[in-house]
Amino acid sequence: MAKDPKSDAAEATEPAPASKKKLIIIIAAVILLAGGGGAGWFFMHQKSDHKKEEVKHEEPAHAPVFVTLETFTVNLQPDPDDKFLQLEISLQVANAEEAELLKGQMPAVRNRLLMLLTSKKATDISTVEGKKLLSDEIVAELKKPFSKNAKPQEISGVFFTSFVIQ
Repeated sequence: MAKDPKSDAAEATEPAPASKKKLIIIIAAVILLAGGGGAGWFFMHQKSDHKKEEVKHEEPAHAPVFVTLETFTVNLQPDPDDKFLQLEISLQVANAEEAELLKGQMPAVRNRLLMLLTSKKATDISTVEGKKLLSDEIVAELKKPFSKNAKPQEISGVFFTSFVIQ
């Protein structure tokens, strides 16, 4: 029972086409997956860049708007001696309309600030922390609406341009 050499050769060659088909299918699947992943990354990256550009266009850079107030000279609370404060302030507001609103309400603005400043002691406002706290209190006081149905003012900062306690 000798085996025919032709049948051995036929058996050896038959599995080869199946393995080539598997190899081609695997390579095609890898190429498709890599191409799909690359395309997905490209589209996601392109969308995030587009969103960043939109944000830049929505908020154009504009110069800050400041309202400079006249000099304040007030008596401070006794601590134990009588002291006074001479102060110059500039307020940073959201826009020119807000600046005009504050200028139109200047007597009320000055009254609010005078009431706040005269309630302070020299020791409360002589430190850096005290000045920062006073700045925050000024912003909070001036953000309050001037009338019942009015909206709050948009004040983003208080800058002391002169601060003298004697």
